[in-house]
This record gives sequence, structure tokens and C-alpha cells, in this order.
Amino acid sequence: MITEIDNLAAPELAAYASLTETQLRNRLDPEMGIFIAESPNVIKAALKAGCQPLSLLTERRHLEGTAKEVVELIGDQTPVFTGSRDILAQLTGYELTRGVLCAMRRPRMKSIEEVCEGKRRIAVIDSVVNATNTGAIFRAAAALGIEAVLLTHTCSDPLNRRCVRVSMGTVFQVEWAYLSGSIQQLHTMGFATIAMALRDDALPIDDPRLKAHERIAIVLGNEGDGLPQALIDTCDHTAVIPMQQGVDSLNVAAAAAVAFWELRKR
Repeated sequence: MITEIDNLAAPELAAYASLTETQLRNRLDPEMGIFIAESPNVIKAALKAGCQPLSLLTERRHLEGTAKEVVELIGDQTPVFTGSRDILAQLTGYELTRGVLCAMRRPRMKSIEEVCEGKRRIAVIDSVVNATNTGAIFRAAAALGIEAVLLTHTCSDPLNRRCVRVSMGTVFQVEWAYLSGSIQQLHTMGFATIAMALRDDALPIDDPRLKAHERIAIVLGNEGDGLPQALIDTCDHTAVIPMQQGVDSLNVAAAAAVAFWELRKR
């Protein structure tokens, strides 16, 4: 059902306009929360992963263009709201990069056991608060053979609109869950834990001892402070990417990509 927008204050448009990311996430209750997917390719990835669409917002000119396939995929029962580029910018507060947004129901949260079962390479990200970094880590994980991502509750939400967009929809391809307890839980599941940290005793990332393990969890920390010492001390190894030209470290997303490639499944 396609509806031309004539009232920016309409309650059915609140997900795109007046609700913050936190409100979207906790709408009614966490299990009934909402997230916003942006761009046709990202929306299609979410639909393929089984996410339930609630409504679509698109520029009028895209109905017979980039949004056409998405409109067909979501079916006749999902409302489609449309208007000019200016109207949509007034509604959302920004110009749509790809001209299409979709409000979707948040999927059921999986347990660590579900996410890690049968996996040989996973990543753990601790307190990575920048949504762009989180999205880039997911994209690198999907591209470089990381089969699951675990996050602490202090990380940015993987279903944050910007994170989803930066990840190019890979947050729907790589399984993920929140780490509710100690990282020691991964040891009991058979994972060797490798903390990425600047320490004098850290092994180079290409050290054969790191690659000898059958199951590996690569642990990455906050953009500014890195991993807390207590967490590093619980890991089996500490690893570092050797630097040149006086540079001490890489951005966490860039470091993740290097580590994922070097420690990938052989």
C-alpha cells in the first residue's frame, strides 16, 4: 500500500522522524524493538536474513527505480510512504543517501552458544562505541572468514542505522550475540583467545604459535583505550601488528581486518 506523505507528524512515521536510536531499540520492549535499514541492498540483505519489515520510506522518484524491487519483496501488506526528496529530508532531518529507508522488527537475540556452535574463527569486540567502526568490523569479518562476532554491552548497537549501512548489510550475514559473562566462557568452549594489545611481550600477528590453534577468538578493544588489562590477562595470547614509520597502532577496524586476514582459517 503506497501512501503519499501529507502530514510529517503522523504517528506511523515516528520511526523515521521523532524516535531516537535508543527509543527504536527499546520500543515497547527489547524483543519488540525496531531498527532502520538504509539503501536497497542493505534492506534486501535484511529481508534475506528473515527480518520482518514494518514500513518503507522512499523518494517518489525511486518507486519505479532503485526501490521497485524492495517494494515487491516486502509485499502488499507492508505500508510504503513516499514523497519528494525535500519532504523526506524534513521528516528525517537528513538527506537520504540512497533514497530508501525501511523500519524493521529487531530479530530474536541469539545466545553465545548458538552463535559459536561449530565455528572456528570468531571476533570479540569490547567497548567499541563508534558505529562506523563497528560496521566496518562486521564488513571485514564477513569478507575475511570470521564466522561470528561477540560484543560487550558497551559496544555500539550493530543494528544502529549507521552501523548497518557501513557494514553493507553484513550484520545480517555474520552471526552475533552479546557477551554476557567473562571471556573465560570461550575457553570452556574450546577457543584460544588472542588479545590485540600494545604490550612488550605481545607476539607478532603472523607468529606461527597463534595460527596453531584450531579455534580462535580475536579480541579487540575500545578506539581510545584499547582492552582493559584485566581482560588481556585472561586471554591465552597477546598479539600486535608490527608498525613502521613511528606509527604505534591502527584504527580498530583496520587492525581487525589485518588480524582477521592473518589468522583466517587455512
